[in-house]
Amino acid sequence: MPAEDSSAPLRLSVLDQSVSLAGSSEDTAIRDTLSLAQYCESLGYHRFWLSEHHGLPTIVGTAPEILMAAIAARTERIRIGSAGVMLPHYSALKVAEQFRVLEALAPGRIDLGVGRAPGSDMRTAQALNPNAHAAAELFPQQVRDLQAWTSLPRHLGITAHPLSPHAPEIWVLGSSDYGAQLAAQFGLPYAFAYFFTDGQGAEQAMALYRDNYQPSERHPAPQATLCVWALAADTQEEALHHALSRERWRCDRQRGLFRPLQAPSEVAARGFEPDEWAIVESMRRKAFVGSAAQVAEKMRALAAQYGLDELVVNTWAYDPGVRRRSYALLASEFNLT
Repeated sequence: MPAEDSSAPLRLSVLDQSVSLAGSSEDTAIRDTLSLAQYCESLGYHRFWLSEHHGLPTIVGTAPEILMAAIAARTERIRIGSAGVMLPHYSALKVAEQFRVLEALAPGRIDLGVGRAPGSDMRTAQALNPNAHAAAELFPQQVRDLQAWTSLPRHLGITAHPLSPHAPEIWVLGSSDYGAQLAAQFGLPYAFAYFFTDGQGAEQAMALYRDNYQPSERHPAPQATLCVWALAADTQEEALHHALSRERWRCDRQRGLFRPLQAPSEVAARGFEPDEWAIVESMRRKAFVGSAAQVAEKMRALAAQYGLDELVVNTWAYDPGVRRRSYALLASEFNLT
């Protein structure tokens, strides 16, 4: 299958995870997500996606469908989506109904991204769904049911309400070959979580998706994107300083420690242990961090490599103003407005 038209202008979208900050409250992180969505719409971003995680003191966006409703009421143009709903936790019919309601609130603007991963530890996953292990094996059938209830809408003798002339656009999300092959089989758009793995596995997953794509009525050709972590600032030095917060978090995660994002000044004062430098140096070699021109150059090269016309940007920063500045610099660099 051919790649998307790489000659088209590159569109940028946003993935927000409602990251909590040390010294601030988790509910503040949720409210910041809402204001960030409005800001990114004003900058010209194409989509604003929201993740689903559970039981984590760092990523506190547990209910993307609720945040989507609040964002729909505050925006007019930008597409709003889940990235994603962890489908094995739920009934496909209930998810279809939720997203039909969202489609009624924001017609033609709703993306329904779904994933198979638990988005949590297994104890939390079992609390969400006591049959979590078995449910994950049923993921392909759930996706098929979701396709039916969001587009027909009558399926298995049941109608998913409310009825609407529009239907949410389903995306399959993943960071492995599994999601790529499933999206290809069902003729659905596919988003690879490049930032999960620092790009490892992306080339194979994208090739599998395009080579095995089965055209569907809504998507006659493959539609794919990568989600990257990027941070732009006025200078490379400034960007590298603010990236310390995420570097500290990644090192702590390797030790099984999850906590709110730390201030970069505190991270710099503490430094890194000798065994942590391998993690930090690996991140920096692959990072989309620097001035706007530096980050944009890497992003354009990545999009060209994979033949993409859209990239999704995830940015963490301890200071919300730094994060907004990063999105604004990239919007200017890519002429989004």
